[in-house]
Amino acid sequence: MNGTSATFPDRDSVAGKFAALGESEQSYLLLLMENAAQDENLIEGLYRHLDLASGAKLLNSLKLEKLGEWLGSNAPARLQIRLMEAAKSSQHAAYQAFRTGLVRSGGLEKAYPKA
Repeated sequence: MNGTSATFPDRDSVAGKFAALGESEQSYLLLLMENAAQDENLIEGLYRHLDLASGAKLLNSLKLEKLGEWLGSNAPARLQIRLMEAAKSSQHAAYQAFRTGLVRSGGLEKAYPKA
């Protein structure tokens, strides 16, 4: 590849995987995270999912915390900073719930331990 991100899957497909987060969705997302060329699609899908969650009439903060914890525990080191940037990009409760799970996972500290 020439350094650009792959165009498939689109952000809505990835957002749907984040929303469901069953075993098959987790396997799919783990495969996406193995390929650095898919990083943009994964992050864009995450933003889309968080935006949809923040616009929903009912906020499922426990599910968003679980997603943050799962992503923080399973994402490679190269994605940890971008995940935290996404979590901090809004003060909405959906983003805060995601950030809570992400921090709880300790993924950023494992990827970049303090000296």
